[in-house]
Amino acid sequence: MSDASVERTAGVRAARTGLLVNAGLAVGKGVAGIVGHSFALVADAVESLADILGSLVVWGGLRLSLQAADDEHPWGHGKAEPIAAAIVGGMLLLAGGGIIVQAIRWGLVPHTVPEAWTLGVIAVVVVLKETLFRRVRDVADALGSTAVAADAWHHRADAISSVAAFIGIGVAVVGGATWYWADEAAAVVAGGMIGINGWRIVQPALHELMDGSPDDTLLESVGAAATRVPGVCCIEKMMARKVGTRYFVDLHVQADPSMSLHDAHILSGIVKTAIRRAVPQVENVLIHMEPFEDAVPAAPGASGG
Repeated sequence: MSDASVERTAGVRAARTGLLVNAGLAVGKGVAGIVGHSFALVADAVESLADILGSLVVWGGLRLSLQAADDEHPWGHGKAEPIAAAIVGGMLLLAGGGIIVQAIRWGLVPHTVPEAWTLGVIAVVVVLKETLFRRVRDVADALGSTAVAADAWHHRADAISSVAAFIGIGVAVVGGATWYWADEAAAVVAGGMIGINGWRIVQPALHELMDGSPDDTLLESVGAAATRVPGVCCIEKMMARKVGTRYFVDLHVQADPSMSLHDAHILSGIVKTAIRRAVPQVENVLIHMEPFEDAVPAAPGASGG
């Protein structure tokens, strides 16, 4: 199994774990919210249901990204990851908006104050979701996966909404009947935070889908590795795009104009190997060899001709 396959398999495991945890929490919070008369807790359960759908989307996207390149997809199926992340982010935006609208509607009508014991339920939820967020985020950082990162922030959004629910229910329980609306106010705050997290997930996913340039650190590392190879006079164009957890690089290398085509081919292979060794995230490098004509070297990442 390739390094990329091993990485994505780890991402699938993380998504599967999140799916199981969210399923249990959705049922527990939903029942507690209904029995304990807390709309904030019911809204939290709805958010967990969105988490379940999100984990399913991430799981499916990661499994699709494991498929090898074929004639119809010569670059592989890695783009399934940012597509999954964008869907998850969009689901969070919709969930946040729906919670806000429904909370405002319920908050306008006086109702029973939540039961005090629901605070204990929420405390357990916060601990579980924050722990899950940290573990899945570590997996996402190790893989460089947009989809797994989206799943991690989905867990953090759930933890945040649970904290807001805890505060709102606490105020309503202590304040009594006149503070019934604090429960819905907490749900409104939670909905806003969920929406913000959704947008935070959507932005990088769209950037990746549009083949946006990676951060300068990666390009600088690629350029440094190429210029250290003996025989490379300078580099010109250098572009990279992310496909799943890996990067594909296009690079123009200038060398001695009297070099034979055979030697230029050998040199390009050495440069390619040097880059992949220095930057393991790089899956492949396409090198265009050019004659060095005493031109002023362009800075790494420049798009000069």
